[in-house]
Amino acid sequence: MTTTLRPAGPERREQDGARSRQFTVCVNGRPVGSVRIGADPRGGPGRIDALAIDEPDRRRGRGAVAALAAEEVLRQWGCTRVLVSVPDGAPYALRLAAALGYTETNRTLHKDLPADTAPSAPPAAASHDLPPGSVLRELTLQDSADWLARQRAGFVAALTAAGVPAEQAEAHAAASYALAFPGGTPAPGSALLALDHDGTTVGRLWLHTAPGPGWVQAVEVTASHRGRGHGRTLMLAAESACRAAGTTALALNVFTANEVAIRLYTSLGYRTTLRQLWKPLG
Repeated sequence: MTTTLRPAGPERREQDGARSRQFTVCVNGRPVGSVRIGADPRGGPGRIDALAIDEPDRRRGRGAVAALAAEEVLRQWGCTRVLVSVPDGAPYALRLAAALGYTETNRTLHKDLPADTAPSAPPAAASHDLPPGSVLRELTLQDSADWLARQRAGFVAALTAAGVPAEQAEAHAAASYALAFPGGTPAPGSALLALDHDGTTVGRLWLHTAPGPGWVQAVEVTASHRGRGHGRTLMLAAESACRAAGTTALALNVFTANEVAIRLYTSLGYRTTLRQLWKPLG
């Protein structure tokens, strides 16, 4: 039997060069599912955005062949790598991605937060029950410039280590930071915080509290002060700030290689909701 892709509509092209298209998965001309692919602009990565095989035709290799056919279309579009996002609770999709040579690079974690009945407060004042000797204070963008520069460099390094070409990694970081700091100021609902312990700055937090869910853009404990619970303190402070802002959930992205951070987040009740995987298109 021959599995092929048949266009289910015209290709969509955006002004910035992004493109996407929906296909019907066919076996000997008979529709058995669908797949949607996309490509980021300016030589960015390709994506398999959705892949579904009808129940009667599952477990026969149709999904694997359809994914390979989608990769071939992306090659023809000039993509040199392909990304897939697999939601938690989709073990078959994860097994399929692994079998086809995809590697997990990062995951999204999520935690629902109980409502805060206390009056709204500034982020630095919203952290309850800080350990003795610890103080949370707000930072200005100027105070955070060096730290944010290191965070950006680390973000680019993590992307390139995961296989993203350096030029694309730099462009992605630039776009992300421009969105986070429009006009050189933090976007509404953002907070830059420092954690001091016994008079010494031991960690920093970049948090987006609203509109929800809240999002931890970056959290870091100074290397010489790690292993003393300051990372947990910063995450609990982030949760408290979100609750004070009326946000009922907090999420973050973590690179799969950062096992220490993943253990911390798991111990705090965060659960994986999405896994990002990639594959080079040789």
